[in-house]
Amino acid sequence: MPPGPSSADRDHAYPAHVRLHRSRAASGVAAAAAAARVIRDAIASRGTARIMVATGNSQLAMIDALMADESLAWDRVEAFHMDEYVGLPATHSASFRLWLNTRVAARRPLRAMHLIEGDAPSAAEEIARYTTLLSAGPLDLAFVGFGENGHIAFNDPPVADFSDPAMLKVVTLDEACRRQQVGEGHFPHLDAVPRNAITVTCSGLFRAAAWICCVPEARKARAVRDALEGPISTACPASLVRRHPHATVFLDPDSASLLAQRPPLEA
Repeated sequence: MPPGPSSADRDHAYPAHVRLHRSRAASGVAAAAAAARVIRDAIASRGTARIMVATGNSQLAMIDALMADESLAWDRVEAFHMDEYVGLPATHSASFRLWLNTRVAARRPLRAMHLIEGDAPSAAEEIARYTTLLSAGPLDLAFVGFGENGHIAFNDPPVADFSDPAMLKVVTLDEACRRQQVGEGHFPHLDAVPRNAITVTCSGLFRAAAWICCVPEARKARAVRDALEGPISTACPASLVRRHPHATVFLDPDSASLLAQRPPLEA
């Protein structure tokens, strides 16, 4: 479980490593290479790797680059995901299960792809089932994207809790989060976006030994600035990245545009 609120000096105890690349594509390739190293190390030390995959438009370049890596022992990789809309069937175009099945499981022979069933008859029973799966072993890597409102998974500012005792929970989605889903083209209008979701909590995400945060595009610039240079607070849940001992944030020039201290541009 991540540490709770702390003084300003402790807030900077674990500054995230930030890498700035010349384009969204280059950032995605670099993030995929970093992920592949973590996966290889886990397989070498334990025989398997357990990873948590973020979905969404911001992850596409990274996922495509990672899935292109044929040298990884994919049959030793167990994959989890972070969140799913309550009541949305897996066949819906906006379902994160569909995203993962199409972009990950269908492309590589994984040892297992563990999916959150958002349309399960009982959300409480589904949370218990998935918590058991996650608790069955260590989590080597989580791909943690930043939402436009600073959310991580579906931990929006009104519901985020850095000391959450639960590993998963049902949340009510912030309107800003729901508007992002419309803006990305997943739903035709705001009323079509589900109001509730099952999400891995901030504490659940923090269990991962490493975070790789691929955060491209200008629409994420404010969240990037608040996460990396603002207070560490649930007002911007992504600011928790600065407390993780092994987190790397991959940016492009657009998403880094509001930073007061920009890292050097890499090739």
